[in-house]
Amino acid sequence: MFDLIYGPGARTVLLRRRVADDLDSLPLAPDAALPPAAFLFESSGLTFRVRSAGDDAPLRDCYSISVREAFSRLPEHLYRAVVKGSELLQLDAAHRFCGFCGAPAVRRGPLMRVCSRCGKELFPQVSPCVIVLVKRGDDEALLVHARNFRTRSFGLVAGYVETGETLEECVAREIQEETSLRVRNIRYIGSQPWPNPGNLMVGFTAEYAGGELRFADGELTEGGFFSRHNLPSLPTGSSIARKMVNLWLERKI
Repeated sequence: MFDLIYGPGARTVLLRRRVADDLDSLPLAPDAALPPAAFLFESSGLTFRVRSAGDDAPLRDCYSISVREAFSRLPEHLYRAVVKGSELLQLDAAHRFCGFCGAPAVRRGPLMRVCSRCGKELFPQVSPCVIVLVKRGDDEALLVHARNFRTRSFGLVAGYVETGETLEECVAREIQEETSLRVRNIRYIGSQPWPNPGNLMVGFTAEYAGGELRFADGELTEGGFFSRHNLPSLPTGSSIARKMVNLWLERKI
């Protein structure tokens, strides 16, 4: 059983250093009764104990890192558990009281809280986003740098799905709003949970259909169409953006 120990707001998590390879792991939970306010869930055939750090003494050979940055330090199955644990703790924090009648809400298992008065069931809310690799011809892809990127890396255009909108409509709208380009032949590739919190990143490819590249809304600061042989700095780790770029480089999408 692994220990998922989070800092304030469940925005940081404790990792255990490993020297055998380039990836770290999670602390192992001791065989003891669950501490107050802790809970368990299962993922990828493993059991995870979720709790807030509180006043615990630092664990040996462990360090704290943001949940978002953990994807570059953990195998994907552990990173996905980190994301899920963070969002479950945030469910507790966001739904201490019922939004319908105002009474206290209590936990009913890791995935649900229930109003103690009216019985309203409260679950984690998932917000879908699209992320798109736009291809131009056989050898170019659109890579962009967003204003909120913490490094100089270039990634893919992404954006939130609006109410009443299909995923494919969102792809076309986000590309047009952020780059002034038109696309066609939109194809689904895959998806990945993303701790923003509660996001589900849904990956697509699309083909350039026209337009002149302009960053109209200010979210993107620079970018362009790059060939496989002349790439800027790319996202690291197991993010869906890097996976899609790798598939494109291997000519699999």
